[in-house]
Amino acid sequence: MSDIIQEAQRCLKCKRPLCKEGCPVRTEIPTIMQMFLEGKMDEAGAMLFENNPLSAVCSLICPHEKNCMGHCVLNHKGSPIKFFEVENYISSFFLDKAKLQPGEKNGHLVGIIGAGPAGLTLAIILAQKGYDVTIIDSKDKIGGVLRYGIPEFRLPKSILDRLLNRMSDLGIKFRPNTLIGPTVTIDDMFEDGYDAIFIGTGVWKPNRLRIPGETLGNVHFAIDFLKNPDSYNNLGDHVVIIGAGNVAMDAARTILRKTAAKVDIIFFRGREEVTALEEELMLAEVDGVKMNYYLNTVKIEPDGIIVEPVLKIENEDGTVSYKNDSEHPYKIDSSSVIIAIGQGAQTNIVKNTKQIDTNQRGLIETSEKGATTRPGVYAAGDVVSGARTVVEAVAATKKVAEEIDQYIKNKYNEA
Repeated sequence: MSDIIQEAQRCLKCKRPLCKEGCPVRTEIPTIMQMFLEGKMDEAGAMLFENNPLSAVCSLICPHEKNCMGHCVLNHKGSPIKFFEVENYISSFFLDKAKLQPGEKNGHLVGIIGAGPAGLTLAIILAQKGYDVTIIDSKDKIGGVLRYGIPEFRLPKSILDRLLNRMSDLGIKFRPNTLIGPTVTIDDMFEDGYDAIFIGTGVWKPNRLRIPGETLGNVHFAIDFLKNPDSYNNLGDHVVIIGAGNVAMDAARTILRKTAAKVDIIFFRGREEVTALEEELMLAEVDGVKMNYYLNTVKIEPDGIIVEPVLKIENEDGTVSYKNDSEHPYKIDSSSVIIAIGQGAQTNIVKNTKQIDTNQRGLIETSEKGATTRPGVYAAGDVVSGARTVVEAVAATKKVAEEIDQYIKNKYNEA
C-alpha cells in the first residue's frame, strides 16, 4: 500500500497530462491521483468506472508502457508513474462495495451478442441509460477473451465474477450457452422486440499455417488451448509454439506453470519484430521460454517440426527482405506443437443474417460509430478491428453506445 501512495505522490499533476492523451479512453489520471491522496476512494472509483467500466481489468492487462506510462513526462528520467497500480487499487475497492443503480427505464430492449470486453462495456453503459439489456453468449460465463483467452496469473477471474455482481445491480440479463446464427438468428431477435442489436463476438477462429501436418493429434491451436488448458494433459515433455504474439506468450507461460515440459517459441523474423509486448516477451524468457528466431516452419510431423532458416537480406536501397533457405531444412524434435499466428472472426452470425457486410479478413464492416450495413445492428471490438487491446475495445464501444442511444431515440422520435 505504501508503494501505491508513493506512486500517487510522485505524480506531477501536469496541466497538460500526456498520460491522459496516451490513454485510449482518456482517463483523468492526475484528477484520480489527487482524489486518491485525499481519501476520496468512492468518488475516484465511480469516476474510473463511469469512464471505463472495465477499469479493474485494464489496470492489470493494458499495455501501460505504450499508453499512460509510456506517455508520462517522467519517462525522460526513466521512472514513469505507474498509474495502473493506483487504478487497480481504486477499481478493486469500487467493485467490492459499489451498489449501482440502473437509469430510469425507457421501455427499450437492446440485445448484445458476445460477453467479451465490448459487450460488457456496452451493457453497462446502456443499462445506466435506462435500457433493458440482454447479453447472449455461446459460453457459460461472462468475459469472452478475458475469461477464456487470458491466463489466471495475468487476470484473476474473480474480477469478472465481481463485475457480474455490479451488472446484476443494473438489471442486465445474461443468457449463456446460446450460439446466435445457426438456430437463433438476429432476425428472430428483432421479431422478439429488440430495438437494436450489438455484435461483439471477438475473434475466435484460429489462423492456419496451411502446411502439411496441421491435422495431426499432437497439434493444437493456442486460442483453443487457452480456453481450458487443463484438458490438454498429454502435451509431453517438449512443446514447440509457432508464433510470437501475446497469445503465444500466454500459452507458453501457462504450459510452464502447469507441466514439466520445456517450451520453445519459433518465429520467422527477429526479436525486434516480435508482435508481443516487450514486457510479455521478457516475462516469458524469465519463465524459461526459449526463443528461436529466423525460422520458418514448413511441415509438422508426429515427433517434431521441419523448419527452414530465414535469411535477412540488406538491399542496396536500404530496404530489408527475407528469403527462406530451402536448401538447408532441419528438424526440431517436439512432443506437441501449438500454433499461435493470430485469429479471425467466426462466421456463425453473418452467414445466417442478411445485409451484414464483412471485409476480406471476415471482420464486420462498420461506420466510425459502429453501425453495420444492416439498420439497427452495430458492432465493435475485435470482430471489427481484429485482435486489439481491451482498452481499445472499450474506447470504440463507448462511441457505439452513444450511436445506439441516438438511433433508438430517433426511431421513436424521442427527445
